[in-house]
Amino acid sequence: MVANGLTNVHAQAKQETPGADLIVHNAKIYTGNPAQPEASALAVKSGRIYSVGTDAEVLALQNANTRVIDSRGRRLIPGIIDAHTHVLNEGGYNYTLRWDGVPTLRRALAMLSEQAKRTPEGHWVKVIGGWSPYQFEENRFPTMDELRRAVPYRPLFVQYAYNRAFMNQQAMDALGVGTDRFPNLPGTELEKDAQGKYTGVVHGYTFMFIAIETMVPQLSFDEEVSSLIQTIHSLNRFGITSIVDAGTGFRGYPKALPTVDALARDNRLNIRMPFVDIQFGDDAAFNMVDAQLTAITKTAPISPGHNLHPQLAHGHVYRGAGELLSADVHDHENFDRPAVIIEPDKMRELVERDVSKLVQRRIPFREHISYDENITPFLDALVKLNEKMPLDGLRWSLEHAETISPANIAKVKALGGGIALDTKMALHGDGFIKTYGRDKALQTPRLRQLVDSGIPLAMTTDAFRAASFNPWVGISWMVSGKSVSGTEVLAKDNRLSRIEALGLFTRTPAWFMDAESEMGMIAPGHLADFALLDRDYFEVAESQIKSIASVLTVMDGRVVYGAQDYQSLSPALPEILPTWSPIKHFGGYHQTP
Repeated sequence: MVANGLTNVHAQAKQETPGADLIVHNAKIYTGNPAQPEASALAVKSGRIYSVGTDAEVLALQNANTRVIDSRGRRLIPGIIDAHTHVLNEGGYNYTLRWDGVPTLRRALAMLSEQAKRTPEGHWVKVIGGWSPYQFEENRFPTMDELRRAVPYRPLFVQYAYNRAFMNQQAMDALGVGTDRFPNLPGTELEKDAQGKYTGVVHGYTFMFIAIETMVPQLSFDEEVSSLIQTIHSLNRFGITSIVDAGTGFRGYPKALPTVDALARDNRLNIRMPFVDIQFGDDAAFNMVDAQLTAITKTAPISPGHNLHPQLAHGHVYRGAGELLSADVHDHENFDRPAVIIEPDKMRELVERDVSKLVQRRIPFREHISYDENITPFLDALVKLNEKMPLDGLRWSLEHAETISPANIAKVKALGGGIALDTKMALHGDGFIKTYGRDKALQTPRLRQLVDSGIPLAMTTDAFRAASFNPWVGISWMVSGKSVSGTEVLAKDNRLSRIEALGLFTRTPAWFMDAESEMGMIAPGHLADFALLDRDYFEVAESQIKSIASVLTVMDGRVVYGAQDYQSLSPALPEILPTWSPIKHFGGYHQTP
């Protein structure tokens, strides 16, 4: 038995050959590591970076099996981490036509018309989030007449963020607009014309749009798996190697697990995807936190930090509760309308009744609060809770916090919390100005003060519905101060340097994954996640930042995306399902032909 054991040890030792698995050289590497800010080459072994330096130093580490990639002088950065997005919400990704990045309304309408012709009977033509009327050259919404002409024979549903939607007659009939079948939730407004007929335009808040999504044709399991593959592929295109899934309105834990497992079991999950969880219910007395505790202790037992992926570090790790802990205190983020102000007693009750249960069990939590008027009572209650039930290093965060005040920034810091901001002002800042005025927009959020505060801080996309999944749109806004329309929406003294802006999508988000010791930098011992860019972020004009994409994305030491010179290195993806999918024909983000 001892001899057999020694034989196995020797066999394993022989398999572990010296030298690098992967070397990238001739690069302009921004490491994010203050001790070694720049380099020209890196070496990877067993999914981790183990050497960073000059070409000569690193190329000396190759052996006969090393894959060597010449970057041809391109800029290389740490892999982008989106610490608040909603990948698992996009089970229907392959059914959705995406207008992300489309430069003109004329082209957007033409895409609708093309898709309408290939969409089979029984299915809808849908555009769900990720776009803004201010991105279009025409700088406006489509009219209902334009939409009806583009899609005359299939139900049409075009959704702008969680603010409004446009429906043709076929969609209104299918959804029962004007009847009790249509989800008439608080804040819902159905537009009517001069004759009292419904126009097809509906204004509302998050829950109304979530409810509608359950009423349209749903994907088969195989189509959902295909959708997850394509969603991740779209993220990899922009150099994203990790995300935190911030909860799903459709598939609370553990419902989404079979789809994720379909990729994880073959090590085909090409992104690190820790998650927090939301539980929804129909009962008026339904308690989201209680349902969360039931899900993780009884339905499918799991504890914070448990990785459900069998091979990938931080692959699919449970990171706690949120971003929604109670539907009663959800203040939404519809910048086309005045702020939703929650009764302070409700915010205090949430902390005393529900957050206390999480703190007692050492379960990390996140709470969506957009407006400072609601942040104040939440934090005041948290201060009192901390006095009798210490947070004591428990990771918690405010999500969004667009209008947070200096006083509340100080409270978050004193309580040891983090803040996950988002890039919605890049797409919707023009609407914010119309509602709240230019002066307030210029300080929304207080980027400079937040960065200088030293609070654990991340910039996120909050994709795929509230905003675009492309982080470079937000990075452009942080640096230039301009929205997608070119309007100034950030004051000059509230903007960030290019290094600071990139850091909010690379180094600092690692805190939200409890991974700051091994993610967010190009440094020995860190996980081998990085991206080679199609243009130099630090040298291109500000106007080009939003157009940056990756030509080579590496996650866990393996190539997960390749384009241009590196297209042959990109892993082969299965056929997109269904065959009429808009993603198959247009992709997930607009590409100039």
